[in-house]
Amino acid sequence: MKRISILQPSYLPWLGYFDQMARVNAFVFLDDVQFTRRDWRNRNRIRTQEGWAWLTVPVIQKGKFEQTLLDVEIDHSKQWIGKHLKNFRSHYSKTPQFGFYFPQLESILCKRHERLVDLCLETCLWLKESLGIETAIFRSSELEVEGSKTGRILNICRKLSATHYLSGDSARDYLREDRFSRYNIELEYQNYGHPEYPQRYSGFEPYLSVVDLLFNCGGDSLNILIGSTG
Repeated sequence: MKRISILQPSYLPWLGYFDQMARVNAFVFLDDVQFTRRDWRNRNRIRTQEGWAWLTVPVIQKGKFEQTLLDVEIDHSKQWIGKHLKNFRSHYSKTPQFGFYFPQLESILCKRHERLVDLCLETCLWLKESLGIETAIFRSSELEVEGSKTGRILNICRKLSATHYLSGDSARDYLREDRFSRYNIELEYQNYGHPEYPQRYSGFEPYLSVVDLLFNCGGDSLNILIGSTG
């Protein structure tokens, strides 16, 4: 059996992203599709005393409506790195594992990546390693597959000799199960149930970046993350 999952690279993704990664034999970063605005590719949420707040990586979009993720440039004129680091220090410096993980994250952000995809890939791979996930990683741009929507996903599955495809629940709207069955690939959905874990501020806020879990729970993060699967 070979189970794979395919997701677009995103900025400091949520817990469910890494649950999918941990549950498969091969994980593919879908990095050569069209960039979607006001989406999770260049932003995510962290915990604050008031609840949560966005951390957004500004990108150059004017006149580039058709650009792919591979082409999106970060807009460093916005001075965003200092703002993100300040927010991490303000809201997480008193968490149990901040002192261990923050310098690693700070080092990555301070590289001033020119392209969004490079920033997302490096932070995702750092988070994968920090969580202790051992899944094999691929990039769709390096697999030389064609197609769109179900066809593209299916072609990646066939390229990697998948027997099972694990998808996020939102894809139910467009994935065609009959096409997977035609190639003896079983289509599965994640059905992720979000866990609760200790956070710095009172009251629990779900659906944050996984760095919130990592800063609070450190080495226990993966067990908390995957233990929530339905």
